[in-house]
Amino acid sequence: MTLSPQWRPETIAVRGGYDSDASTQAISVPIYQTVGYQFHDTGHAARLFALEEPGNIYTRIMNPTTDVLERRVAALEGGVGAVAFSSGMAAITAAILNVARAGDNIIASTSLYGGTWTLFTSTLEDMGIHVRFVADEDLAQADAMFDPATRAVFVEAIGNPRLNVTDIRAWADLAHRHGVPLIVDNTFCTPYVAQPLKHGADIVVHSLTKWMGGHGNALGGIVVDGGHFNYDSERFSYYSQPDASYHGLVFASLGEAAYVTRLRVKVLRDTGAALSPTNAYYILQGLETLPVRMRQACTSAQKIAEQLLNHPQVSWVTYPGLPHHPSHALAKEYLRPGLYGSMLNFGVKGGADQALRVLDRLKLWLIVANVGDVRSMAIHPASTTHQQLSPEEQELAGAAGDLIRLSVGLEHPDDLYEDLAQALDESASPDA
Repeated sequence: MTLSPQWRPETIAVRGGYDSDASTQAISVPIYQTVGYQFHDTGHAARLFALEEPGNIYTRIMNPTTDVLERRVAALEGGVGAVAFSSGMAAITAAILNVARAGDNIIASTSLYGGTWTLFTSTLEDMGIHVRFVADEDLAQADAMFDPATRAVFVEAIGNPRLNVTDIRAWADLAHRHGVPLIVDNTFCTPYVAQPLKHGADIVVHSLTKWMGGHGNALGGIVVDGGHFNYDSERFSYYSQPDASYHGLVFASLGEAAYVTRLRVKVLRDTGAALSPTNAYYILQGLETLPVRMRQACTSAQKIAEQLLNHPQVSWVTYPGLPHHPSHALAKEYLRPGLYGSMLNFGVKGGADQALRVLDRLKLWLIVANVGDVRSMAIHPASTTHQQLSPEEQELAGAAGDLIRLSVGLEHPDDLYEDLAQALDESASPDA
């Protein structure tokens, strides 16, 4: 389907990237549950493998169901193309491997999801890719960290779990002054709430498992390319020099498609972290209602955050929609008006011990290591998602011991708050 430039996100979420199936006229995207595809003849096969002609070769590289998902998410983000992966972590890993090799480094905000932190500090280090961390707001310190081996900057649009809103334009300008792309994890916002590519970011990653799918039934991840970064430089020689695995193809010669093409035919092809067609279908079903769900969840989160401010057992509340939030001005600049995300954090006066007691007394909220579900979820990051970090690293990441993280779903906000209130009341005494 050719997307109309006038289409709004609500329309793209439902119709983007797909016309009725050519064979059956099915209006719902079919699940193409196949591994291989028949070639017209040997010449057709050779042209596909040489990247001389677009088409399906093998589902590890692309699939018609997944293709609709990729086109739809790329359209929602305003990118030139996208590649889906088997999980959000696979997408983040691939986004980095597409620009960095052993001996290279990237610069990253300290306000990161715990899984991303361990990927950066452990697995990438094992592969020889060093990550230099800096506080999200300290661009002066970040400026001093660049060197000739720096290949990218990585931030989250809304940090997990700090819920800081990143100054995307400032980070993009910094990255571009040093000749590297800015990669933004936009999972906590979704493209309905924020579009980092419009503010200078070059690459966007998502865990499709979260709000995009929205129902906690399918893992997936995606990388969206904005198409504006020029990889035709000595710093990115694997783009500007001939690639032996494709008979001397120079990826930079593909212009705006250079990054996304290499991501698919090199990184996805060789790592094999492909999204299954069935999971692509499930995520597409969730994507159709993304705008409706985000509006409701964000509205509920705002109300619950305001109510928690007045509870006697609560010492602080962090939510970008609150006027006292340090990032409130940035939230108003970068996020859709009136929508500040469906995540919120609060601290309890009794510290980590009371935080655990609160969670154990919840009846409606689910204690789950996931976010972005239609069901509301609560977690204690210091003892779960950020447990592997040292106390100092937890402090840097914003995962203090008294912090409870909430992912607000679609239940009635009054029911959700009443459950929090009773758990807070009962947790006041250690013997309760």
